[in-house]
Amino acid sequence: MQSRRRAASTGLALVTAMGLLTVGAPAAATPVGAAPDNTTLTAAVTGKLLAAAGSARAATTPRTRVTVERSAAGWAFGTAVALAPPTADAHPTGAVFVARAEPDGWRVAFDGEADFAPLAAASPLLTSREKTLFNTAPAPLYAGGDYRTGMALPFAVGQTWTLSGGPHGWGGSETPYSSVDLAGGDQTVRAARAGAAYTMCQGWIRVIHDRGYATDYYHLWNNISVNGASVGQGAFLGYTGTDVTCGGAASGRHVHFGLRQNNTYVPIAGHDIGKWAFANGASAYQGGARHGSAWTGAGGAIHNYGALGLTQGVVDANGGGTLTRRAGPGTGYAALGSLADGATVTISCSANGTTHTGRYGTTALWDRLSDGSWVSDAYLWTGVNGPVNGWC
Repeated sequence: MQSRRRAASTGLALVTAMGLLTVGAPAAATPVGAAPDNTTLTAAVTGKLLAAAGSARAATTPRTRVTVERSAAGWAFGTAVALAPPTADAHPTGAVFVARAEPDGWRVAFDGEADFAPLAAASPLLTSREKTLFNTAPAPLYAGGDYRTGMALPFAVGQTWTLSGGPHGWGGSETPYSSVDLAGGDQTVRAARAGAAYTMCQGWIRVIHDRGYATDYYHLWNNISVNGASVGQGAFLGYTGTDVTCGGAASGRHVHFGLRQNNTYVPIAGHDIGKWAFANGASAYQGGARHGSAWTGAGGAIHNYGALGLTQGVVDANGGGTLTRRAGPGTGYAALGSLADGATVTISCSANGTTHTGRYGTTALWDRLSDGSWVSDAYLWTGVNGPVNGWC
């Protein structure tokens, strides 16, 4: 139930450009078939980066850093970052890009954009694994009522850390509240889900996942240096820290963990990560997360239960206690036992039955579990307002 209810390369080149660059006319590209012209490429990528950052930020002309990690005749692939000022309530923004030289200029696409997948598919610079991964995006998943991520929390499963900052913006107090701060444990930051990892700058790693999602990890100490490396869920990314090489501010060791989808930061509220459903508070850094009926707010302990499968749910008995399993989709069927609040169940299919009201609203949907018993969807958190594994 959802709230309603709610790297291999061809000819490697490494070029880093830093400075004050403004948005201008499209840069002329190198003739197709020639080696990339780094000056015009940097101008094209920077112009797009500043435009994507918004007119207010572009007016301040932030410093930018464009890094070409891979290049070949007429092609380039790398990262672009708009550095933030070294102040509170500020964080850098950036993108993984692929570019192709065309007669009228460089064609540039950022990760998560509609143009990124076809351009990446045509590029000789990307691995087959990257092309397959990028081809799954974008899709308006959460906007369509699907909040499933398949992610764990960004630390070891089984550990308990501190939710040092509840939902807030990637840059701090701005919306959407896409991010949370996590601290403690063994201080080791790990990938929330499998994907391709990229070093955006010192202290900042981005992992691009399937289903259009990506996750950002900032303030890291001793982070890995990667250029499209394949990482599994739980892979080491770095240690919690206070690094602000690319801007912003940090007080006390933590990881600033942000959720992205389709080339933008998206609300973390409503999404399940580590079998916790996050929720906003009255203002930035407040709020918290719920596992079953248990709630933890900013400053509280948060346990990593691991990833919730895309056909699974977490029992929310709406106040503790247990949830009765039935022989069919309704209270008129025999009771077959019960499930504890917070338990994880696997759903085989769904059907309509008797109507019930849970934490997130009223529904007649019932879910058939993998053991053949049935439970009301009113008492499950699945991330979807409807069936997660088809109809029975």
